[in-house]
Amino acid sequence: MGDGTKATAVTGRRRERETLRPGTGRRPTDRRPLAAVAALFTLAQLLLNATGLGLGWDEIVYVSQVTTHHPAAFFSAPRSRGVSLLVAPVASWSASTALLRTYLALLSGLGLYLALRAWRGLFPARVLATAGALFATLWVTLFYGPQAMPNLWVALGALLCVGFLLRALPDRPDRPPRSPGTPRPAGSRWPVPSGPVPLGGVMGGAALMAWMRPADAVWVSAPLLVLVLARRHLPLAAALVGGLSAGAAEWVAEAYARYGGLGERLAEASRIQGGLGRHLAFDDQLRALGGRGLCRPCAGALPSPALTWWWFALPLLAALALAVAIRAGRTLPTAVPLACAATAAAPYLLTIDYAAPRFLQPAYALLAPPVADALGHLARAPRGRWRPAATTLLALGAAAHLAAQLAVLTHVTAGQSAARRDWARAAGTLHALGVRPPCLLTGYESIPLGYYTGCSSGDISGHNANTTPAAIGAAARRIPVAAVTAPGAAPPPYARAWTPRRVGGLTVLLAPPPDGGAAASGR
Repeated sequence: MGDGTKATAVTGRRRERETLRPGTGRRPTDRRPLAAVAALFTLAQLLLNATGLGLGWDEIVYVSQVTTHHPAAFFSAPRSRGVSLLVAPVASWSASTALLRTYLALLSGLGLYLALRAWRGLFPARVLATAGALFATLWVTLFYGPQAMPNLWVALGALLCVGFLLRALPDRPDRPPRSPGTPRPAGSRWPVPSGPVPLGGVMGGAALMAWMRPADAVWVSAPLLVLVLARRHLPLAAALVGGLSAGAAEWVAEAYARYGGLGERLAEASRIQGGLGRHLAFDDQLRALGGRGLCRPCAGALPSPALTWWWFALPLLAALALAVAIRAGRTLPTAVPLACAATAAAPYLLTIDYAAPRFLQPAYALLAPPVADALGHLARAPRGRWRPAATTLLALGAAAHLAAQLAVLTHVTAGQSAARRDWARAAGTLHALGVRPPCLLTGYESIPLGYYTGCSSGDISGHNANTTPAAIGAAARRIPVAAVTAPGAAPPPYARAWTPRRVGGLTVLLAPPPDGGAAASGR
């Protein structure tokens, strides 16, 4: 081949790589903006969400399952062990909370990058970077990024699964998937993959969701399953169902081992969550946005509109994104994540009578790419020129939104830090009273207090019931036992004759020492 022919071939390949993708009007996604967003997300977690923040109640349940330095807390029916396995590489050998927070911050930053990369070719790089920034700057994302909690990982799994599935769909519903290496036909609106990567991505994203929260995974995946069955895309259907099955396998197996069956575990999970049914929780979720980690029961005034206006803007921007996509002839990359976001939010808006901001993280993540695309449409004229007035208003709105999110994050972090310091101080007092490992705490807040004290925890009633008065009495003959009561509450019947002590704002009743000696006086 002559030099001129080689030059022509190289130029042709370069032009092919730089060709604008049909339907998007942009070049293929660049990794650098996505990597920058993920890196800033990680850095913001480490700077704004202090690595010294102690473990919270739910984190204690998950982390204690894999530690060797603390007894395992009661693991209730709705929970899945995905988080426990996620933190095991650090928590299984180290008691350092700072190390665990750093590990999770780095891991969540990497997860965000990979989840955004799954959408390459579906939206331009600037849209995906904007989507990542929109999701990453929510206070709930920044707060829970370095925490041992499942919802963020369901959100990232949802982004992976939906993005790869859209890339794996054939160009037309009546056209079978092309084999690797086959040229893309003219007029295709999004890329058809070559090789097994998209199918593996669908399976991996579905497995991650189900590994963390099986019920959430089913809700997110429902529109996807309908779509791939309607398209008669059996490999995608198999990948989706296979991923869900693989991720939920342990949870289902445990249902039969501990609860007598899947139906029994689901019924117990429903009971613990207050009985799933027809409950409108829109106002509860709105109250929680002001900085309440768990709103149960959810009462009080609504937060300031300055903190919640973006929540009302989301459905409007989603509708605009869908209209823009329909007009541009690329409906599926916008309509599918919007549908999955709706089904992801549905159980938490329509079926439970309490709220937590983290419950809606998968919906927020799936809304981010279409909403970012809608914002780009508002900021740019059809020929790509910036609209000065619209761009200025959007910039001001983004600045106000970011300031509000940082204000809520600061408030939440300060409140949670104080609560967890109180648990640590109470643990120190209990140690001084003679309650040291091996030991048992029962009653009010026994799970977090037990973890900070190094004791096992137990309850005879409520959502975390795992013992009986007889078992507590038997334990008191072997190890130090204390019952904790809430302020103003009566002591439990089995502890009425025990020695009361004040520990902060709580009353602790100390069982007689197991060696038969005098009760600890605390002097």
